[in-house]
Amino acid sequence: MSAPLKVGIVGLGTVGQGVVRVLQKNAAAIAARAGRAIVVTDVSVRNAAASRDCSLAGIRVHATPEAVVAADVDVVCELIGGTELANDLILAALAGGKSVVTANKALIAEKGNALIADAQARGLSLAFEAAVAGGIPIIKVLREGLTANDIDSLAGIINGTSNYILTQMTVKGQSFADALKDAQKLGYAEADPTFDVEGIDAAHKLTILASIAFGTPLNFAAVSTEGLSKVQAQDIQLARELGYRIKSLGIAKRSEHGVELRVHPTLVPDDHLLAKTDGALNAVRVHGNAVGQTVYVGRGAGGEPTASAVIADLVDIARLNGAAPVVPALGFTAAALSAKPTLGIEAIESAYYLRLTVADEPGVLRALTTILADADISVEAILQKEPEDHEDARIAIITSVISGSRFDAALERIRALPFVRPDMSRLRVEHFE
Repeated sequence: MSAPLKVGIVGLGTVGQGVVRVLQKNAAAIAARAGRAIVVTDVSVRNAAASRDCSLAGIRVHATPEAVVAADVDVVCELIGGTELANDLILAALAGGKSVVTANKALIAEKGNALIADAQARGLSLAFEAAVAGGIPIIKVLREGLTANDIDSLAGIINGTSNYILTQMTVKGQSFADALKDAQKLGYAEADPTFDVEGIDAAHKLTILASIAFGTPLNFAAVSTEGLSKVQAQDIQLARELGYRIKSLGIAKRSEHGVELRVHPTLVPDDHLLAKTDGALNAVRVHGNAVGQTVYVGRGAGGEPTASAVIADLVDIARLNGAAPVVPALGFTAAALSAKPTLGIEAIESAYYLRLTVADEPGVLRALTTILADADISVEAILQKEPEDHEDARIAIITSVISGSRFDAALERIRALPFVRPDMSRLRVEHFE
């Protein structure tokens, strides 16, 4: 058996500790698969005195991440997050002839093109399976398992915090604010939850998935995002009565018109597997022209699920035994990567859910359906909730598939109707047909 693969870990938080723990716990099985042992020899920590859920016996502990990058290791695992320092550390590791494994989705999405090119020029690996969907090996699926397919679309629940919040709103009837507080208490959401609930975290992940699926350079700036804060409990209930669940999805599609990249709350038919994926779980649906629809479900965060993905990358590097990577980082050779036109959100076509609050008076439905018909928008489903105690009525409509610009033009006419109240909701619908 070859000499052990020596690994240095930058950042010994939840994931870093998970990597150490799993490598120690499953050492024999991992070595048998990799053809050599994989051992952590160096780590950097902020507080050397802090208690940790892993053994550091025989591991050199450094006060700075730069010391790990400079140490006698074969691979540097970057697990500190952020973009600026992490970018500098990875460049330094590559310059020092060391391959890199990272779980940093923001870094790959925003700076990955240059980092991947640098690693390739040096014949080194830059691996990032753990950057998307935690323990679900979705990058390997797209990059290797589905290489026979032209992939035309993918959609995923790729942020566990958002999925937990929407599940609480659906199952327990909580408000968005209360569900968010619960998520923070359980550690699913940060004190500042903006990246999760506004779709930025999912947009980073979608950027990576779409690049590998479609053979395009990473293009985070092209992703349209919409957060959860506008989803109300009444939308959850009305959607269920119409046969849907509301999920925050990252969606990427490719057509002759270009590529669409979007993250937003979405109505999903309640018999689809994505609709049934609850709590903090992740799920990704991929559609290829040979295999059809495939769906992958699992834990998208946490120490050991994410460590599983990090170690899968380490095993791939160990198997190379010093040779240059065989599988391109983005699944396509550098020469084959090609930028494609990206559709603006107004040009993207989808079905829509529209919830209106209206005065309880004759002619309301006729006026609404007339405006939609004038815009050549079909009504696929409609639900009217009669008022209670002289309150206004509520109407929920599911439309046919149309462009965002055409729907918004009709919505402006609807807003101007004297009986329509300001309280309304507009969400996209995906049927995955």
